[in-house]
Amino acid sequence: MEQMKEQADKIELIRHKIEDADAIVIGAGAGLSTAAGFTYSGDRFEKYFSDFGSAYGFSDMYSGGFYDYATLEEYWAYWSRYIYINRYQDVENGTYRNLYALVKDKDYFVLTTNVDHQFQKAGFAKERLFYTQGDYGLFQCGRPCHAKTYDNEKTVRDMVLAQGYAIAEDGALYLPEGVMPKMSVPAELVPRCPKCGRPMSMNLRADNTFVEDAGWKAASASYVRFMEEHMRKKIVFLELGVGYNTPGIIKYNFWQYAANWQNAFYICINQGQAYLPEDIEDKGLAVNADIMQILEGLL
Repeated sequence: MEQMKEQADKIELIRHKIEDADAIVIGAGAGLSTAAGFTYSGDRFEKYFSDFGSAYGFSDMYSGGFYDYATLEEYWAYWSRYIYINRYQDVENGTYRNLYALVKDKDYFVLTTNVDHQFQKAGFAKERLFYTQGDYGLFQCGRPCHAKTYDNEKTVRDMVLAQGYAIAEDGALYLPEGVMPKMSVPAELVPRCPKCGRPMSMNLRADNTFVEDAGWKAASASYVRFMEEHMRKKIVFLELGVGYNTPGIIKYNFWQYAANWQNAFYICINQGQAYLPEDIEDKGLAVNADIMQILEGLL
């Protein structure tokens, strides 16, 4: 009972801080998409990757993404399914839409390490988003020979269909009855750079080949400009589901802003990993709870 009251009090404080703020900066990590239903193991893995899991011994999508496949045809069979269900297929359980409803009438900006495009699907304005780590929906030259990215939806759709999958009217990927999926795609569907002919890769920050294209640079500049314009205003840094894989992008910066900016307030919501540093205890709040439940409580 006491724990429920404590959580209710925290929800009320969050609501007050957001309503009173001049601006909101959302920092979103993988935990937000997990709360929204984008799990990378368990039922979703078994539904779409049980054949790969049985063949190579991995049991989650991340591990399969790093497997050293023998051919590009097999590599893209795996990755086309991966991209499709995590970028183009709807899974969202309302978490992103609830977050949008919470901030849509405020002056907001989103900084995220997520690459699944869910913010725009939920209604967030593109010009208020900075996807720091790339986008599942973009290809780039694997070398890269030039700093440009390419939309991949048609190619990804063609690759999953070539494996025997079908796409329902609502966009859901499914196997027709009696069909066993192929674990490779035709060689002609393997994406290649239009300039140098080398194999393409996803536009995901994994090493120093990541392409920061014109869109990425514009979003970065927009984020910097937003911060400069709001540094003296009442600003809430709302951190959602950010872990410690890349804490320097969001978490550590938010702590520093909360400590140094007079009118800043920091909120961390992250089940199992919520933490508030001692030096900002009077300017912050940590909520160790399910993000979806907290957002529902705020509306």
